[in-house]
Amino acid sequence: MIAPLLAWLDGAALVAFGVPITWAEVLGDVAGAACVVLVVRQNILSWPIGLLNNVFWGWLFYRAKLYGDSSLQGVFFVLGLYGWWRWAAVSTRARGSRASTTTGSVASGGPGPKLPVRRTRASEWRVLAVGLAISTTAVAAFLAGQTDSPAPVADASVLTLSLAATWGQAQKLLESWWLWIAVDVISVPLYASRALYPTAALYVAFGVLCVFGLRAWSRDLAAPVTSP
Repeated sequence: MIAPLLAWLDGAALVAFGVPITWAEVLGDVAGAACVVLVVRQNILSWPIGLLNNVFWGWLFYRAKLYGDSSLQGVFFVLGLYGWWRWAAVSTRARGSRASTTTGSVASGGPGPKLPVRRTRASEWRVLAVGLAISTTAVAAFLAGQTDSPAPVADASVLTLSLAATWGQAQKLLESWWLWIAVDVISVPLYASRALYPTAALYVAFGVLCVFGLRAWSRDLAAPVTSP
């Protein structure tokens, strides 16, 4: 049952400029684009759609011999479940608190308060910097020595920066957008080198969306806090 599905994902959904584009890439790119748009809007649906993106891209990158990126999708899947739970839990607690103090607030059907955007603390930056340096070096060394990865350093950098950015996104850290921008800068030439041209182009668009996300979250951070 799985083998026919994987064969279908490897099949060409279309051909662009003589290059076949697989269903795994098309579906992964569509889900990825939708996920980023929803993250910019701080919509909780970004998390389940992101899980679909992880599944399709996990297979796509494995077939392209980008093992770091492929493994990253599995970790993303777990982090996606955590992020989904965290955003939902905060909204549920806040809505319950509001219901206990305001008559009829639940019946109104409006969305509950969201996890607030905040800046990354200096202590968090120190942990991230050390963790990124050690993990990127270790993953790159593993990919170079144990796999046939064509770009171990870039592959490892995308993996570790993406994990750090996803953690920051789950915590609603404003600077997580800067980490995503770094991922985009590395990913575009990396994916183009593996003939994943639609995905490379998508990461150019991701870079633009990250700028919008950074601005949107900055406005949210600067907005005065109002009590429910």
